[in-house]
Formats: sequence, C-alpha cells, structure tokens
Amino acid sequence: MLALFFTAFALLFDFLKRRRSSSRYPPGPSSWPFFGNILQADFTNLPKYCAQLKKKYGDVFSLQFCWDKVVVINGFESVKEGLVNKSDDTSDRPHFSVNEKHAFKENCSGVVLARYGQSWRDVRRFSLSTLRDFGLGKKSLVERVTEEAGFLCSAFKTKNGRPFDPHFLINNAVSNVICSIIFGDRFEYDDNKFQNVLKLFEDIVHAGSDILLQLTNVIPVLVHVPGVASKFFRAQDNLFDFLRGIITEHKESWDPNVKRDFIDAFFEEVQKAKGDPKSSFNERNLLLTVFDMFSAGTETTSTTLRFGLLYMILYPDIQSKVQEEIDRVIGRGRNPTMDDRSSMPYTNAVIHEIQRYSDILPLSVPHLTSRDTEVNGFFIPKGTTLFFNLSSVLKDESIWARPYQFYPENFLDADGQFVKREAFIPFSAGSRSAARSHRAGASAEALKHSGAAERSRTQLATRTSELPSAPGQCS
Repeated sequence: MLALFFTAFALLFDFLKRRRSSSRYPPGPSSWPFFGNILQADFTNLPKYCAQLKKKYGDVFSLQFCWDKVVVINGFESVKEGLVNKSDDTSDRPHFSVNEKHAFKENCSGVVLARYGQSWRDVRRFSLSTLRDFGLGKKSLVERVTEEAGFLCSAFKTKNGRPFDPHFLINNAVSNVICSIIFGDRFEYDDNKFQNVLKLFEDIVHAGSDILLQLTNVIPVLVHVPGVASKFFRAQDNLFDFLRGIITEHKESWDPNVKRDFIDAFFEEVQKAKGDPKSSFNERNLLLTVFDMFSAGTETTSTTLRFGLLYMILYPDIQSKVQEEIDRVIGRGRNPTMDDRSSMPYTNAVIHEIQRYSDILPLSVPHLTSRDTEVNGFFIPKGTTLFFNLSSVLKDESIWARPYQFYPENFLDADGQFVKREAFIPFSAGSRSAARSHRAGASAEALKHSGAAERSRTQLATRTSELPSAPGQCS
C-alpha cells in the first residue's frame, strides 16, 4: 500500500512538473513519465530528428527532457523572431553540469556559456572591441592571414603532389591566426607542444559530442558516473594547463605601457577592477575567456575551410571559376586585400555557399528564456531551454534556389553580382553570435583568398561519386 502511495505521489509530482503552463504552449510528441522524450529522441542525429518533428508539428514545437521544458524553433521567420527580435528574452544559457567542475559563477564563466547579464555584456563588449583593435575586420587581419596562408601553402607543397590529409595543417594555420591575436605569437607546424594542444582540442570536441555527456545537462548526476565525463575533463584540464602557462608568462613580462595582444588588454582591465569582487575582469575569467575564444574560433573556421577544400575538389568547374577570378583581379604579383572582395563576386559567393551548405552548426548552442515570451504566436515560459534549428534556415526550400546542392548562385543576382542573404546565419544570429561568426567568416575568407592566390590545384587521391554528408544535411 505504501509503495502504491509513493508511486502515485511520484506520478502526480511528475505531472505537475511537466504540465503545460498555457494552451498556447507549442505542440510536441507525447512523453514518458520522468524521462520525457529522452528515450524517443535520436541523439546520434538530433538535426534529422528535429526535421522529422518539424514536418509533423510545424516551425515551433516542444520536447520534454526529464523535467526540463525544451522548445525547438525552426524556419527563418521564427528563428529571426526568437534570436533577434526577442533576444533580450532568449539569450540566457541553461545550466551545464560539466561547468560545475570549474566553479562557474556570474562574474567568472567566460563568454560562450556565460549567463545573460551584465558580466557577460562587459566581457563580450570588451572582447569584440579588443578583437577589432587587433585586426578583426581590418586590413591588418588580412596581413596576418596572408602570412599564415603562405606557411600553409608551403606545408602543402612539401607533399610534392602525394596524397595527404590536410586536417591538422589547416588546424595549424587557423589556430596560428587566433594565437597571433590572443597570444601575440604563432607556433611552428612541427612544434610538439602546439601539436599536442591541437590534439587536445580535437579530444574535447569529440568527447563533447558523446551522447552520455550531453545527457548530463538534463540528468546532472551522470557527470559523476565514472567514464561519462572523464575523457572530456582530462583533455580540458590539460588544455587549461597550457593556457594557464601562457597567461603566467604574459603576467611576468606585462608592461602596462605596451599592449601586445588580447591577454595584455585583459590584464589592463584586471588592474582597473582591483578591489571590486563583483567585476568579471579577474584572472580566472581571463583563462575561461581565452579558452572560449581559442576553441570556438579554431573549430568553426578550420571545419569550414576543410569543407571548402573538399567542395573545390569535388566541383573542379567551380574551382576553375574561382581561380580564374582571383587571377584576373589579384594577379600573380601581389597578395589579396580586403578591397578586392567587391571585385570578386563569384569567389565571395562560393565562400558564403561553403558555409551555408556545410552547415557545421545545425543546432544552436542551447539558449534559455530569462522571462516569459512568445515566438510565432506560441507562449514560451521563463526557464525553457531553446534550440534554434539553423539547418532549417540554411536548407529552406522557400528561400534557396537549390538548398540541398552546392550552388554558389544562391548568392548571386541575375547580373552575377554578389547578394548577401538575410537568411545566411551559419553560426546563429543576434547578440550571442557576433564574435564567433566574425572570426570564422573573416578568417575563412582571407585564408581562402590567400590560398587560392597560390594557384595550386587540388584533387582527390581516389575519386568518389558520393559527396560526404555535412552535419546539417537532412532531407
């Protein structure tokens, strides 16, 4: 009898926790008691699972992960409303269990996963301003990238036409551009310490995509189960040790009259904030901010470039058109500049199409509503986790002429001139997207121009008739 009472009480408690707070709450599939939709969801291919639910429930639908309310937002108009028009309501971050290890708190949580508030605004504003000071969006960045592209092409040439995997060489180049801004220096490609750091990033990305680790965000106790998060934590700790060493070196040689890089600029803010325990400018937050900038910029840009290289191999006609335009505009006697972009509409269209078609971030990093809001007429209560399905925008058949094909003409008008599309949001939109999208777009574009200017031609070692699927490709 007692067992029956506790079962009934648990079911009632579960019902009260999961009940819909409004008749206008988004529709969604039926869920199991306690587990919600976790047992139904395909975590191995969440974008495809969301695409299937979109066909049944529309652009805005709900899920239940244990007791966490989840709403998935699809389609350009709904995504724009949620990310841009309602950004003050939807820009918070949910709780991430893996962050407990590093004692995240309001004034010490980096940028990417920081809670939406004044601390995040201060660090974000500082980061964007400092990145611009050190070249983001300016000619000086192109000069850095052009120099690094020269090193990358030289590394390619050492292969003497033999087949090779460019993965880590591209990672080297991208990371060095970011290192030059954040650390004020670059690393040689054969530097063992640098290679180990890049391997740690790979380990973090792969471990972070593990299904069990993702489930720790809805079942926090899992993070303490042996083997679930150990690989992720081990790689993260080792990477933090590397970054901590660089920060210590900067601190020991810091001169307030000379601002060498991002770390020096942050140290200046730390000095100004001394005595203020609530300030987000502290040495612990410097470590987390540098980690965020280095990891987010490296992964998105290098993955974009690898897909770009793949598409140039698989579509030699497009590669030839890009090379022809670069030869005509830039020629063989100089390096590319930012001013060349307006004279190279086809190359610009190809760079944008690479990002659209590869769709490397099909679902946004989770958001959280900080207050009750509405999207597309649906009521979404405070404390709801939001996923914005960026793939549904980048592959929208009502927007793109050929959404499931690599088609640079998606960004060209009838006269062959480049057209920036409002629905081009490969790395999200709104207040949370700025730093990541600027780093990835600017670095990828400059490296692509510089690399192509070397007039090298790429091809597959073994020809295949099938195009490997990008993460967000789900028809």
